[in-house]
Amino acid sequence: MTVRSTVAYAVEQAETVANDSPQQVALHLVVIASTRAVDPEAQEELGDAKSLLDRAEVWVEEDLGSDPPTNLDVTFEIIGADRYLFSPGDYADAILAYAGDHDIEQVVLDPEFNPGGTTPMLRPLEVELARDDVSVESAPVERPARSTALARAATLPKYGTVFGISYLFYLLLSTYKPLDFLTGAITATIVSALLAPIAFSRQPSLTRIPKQLGRMAIYVPYLLKEIVVANVHIAYVVLHPSLPIDPKIVEFEAAVWGDAPVTTLANSITLTPGTLTVSVSERAFDIHSLTGEVRDDLFEGGLERAVRFVFYGREAAAIPSPRERGQGDDGDAADADSETEVAE
Repeated sequence: MTVRSTVAYAVEQAETVANDSPQQVALHLVVIASTRAVDPEAQEELGDAKSLLDRAEVWVEEDLGSDPPTNLDVTFEIIGADRYLFSPGDYADAILAYAGDHDIEQVVLDPEFNPGGTTPMLRPLEVELARDDVSVESAPVERPARSTALARAATLPKYGTVFGISYLFYLLLSTYKPLDFLTGAITATIVSALLAPIAFSRQPSLTRIPKQLGRMAIYVPYLLKEIVVANVHIAYVVLHPSLPIDPKIVEFEAAVWGDAPVTTLANSITLTPGTLTVSVSERAFDIHSLTGEVRDDLFEGGLERAVRFVFYGREAAAIPSPRERGQGDDGDAADADSETEVAE
């Protein structure tokens, strides 16, 4: 709601600098994409970003008037579509990388832009941006009064999705007596009323979710099979007289994007004995691996391909494996001594 005023403030600042300096002055108006360009829903979201930039171009023309400074260059850009953005730190990385590439000295933020949401454990974007020498400020524009965000965040698709998931989970743990169906419905109603406003970062698609659930039903047996195979391998390693372990932490660049797919892959790797997801940043997974064989399986990309199939469909499963993308070299591993402590 403050974008228009933020653009006006940025134009005013750039125009002032241009009038006081004989050198060329560059003003970059950027929209940070909340989706990767390869995301199945990217076209719609990137289209919205392009539409916003088109409006910003009109606003700039209005603010500069008929006699703009000749030494002021204005650029309109969408950034961040080439990386996975999750936390404010990821957004700050995208902004600082763009600022470094274009020698930008000052960053002006829309005060309403808050990629961290209301999560208290995440540092604000302004704090993340302070790790560089770029000057950062929020545009001093009036912020309109608004009702509580959570009261407006829930929609019928969110309520329905949370209710359905909660109800099914309750029935899975029940004995399927008539009373269970009633208490399950009551419990799911309470859960959806409390969590629907904050359960999703975007609106759930009632046409996409059933397809993903169907593919998830195929994925679960596959994951269970991988867990069993890994258990047998780890049991062999533990019982072997020479204990043939080779613990290392490797960096694993996954071709998945979005909160749910990244979380699913990270947890699947952790559930599979012999591998443990230590941290995730953008698409980079730091994975502790116990043996060389489990590392080979990791870079063969079976779990990654299966997760892509669940969330993006059969076409996404055909993306080359991490090894085919040039990963899996020994140079990706950290020192083995420290990793043993992580495993313990």
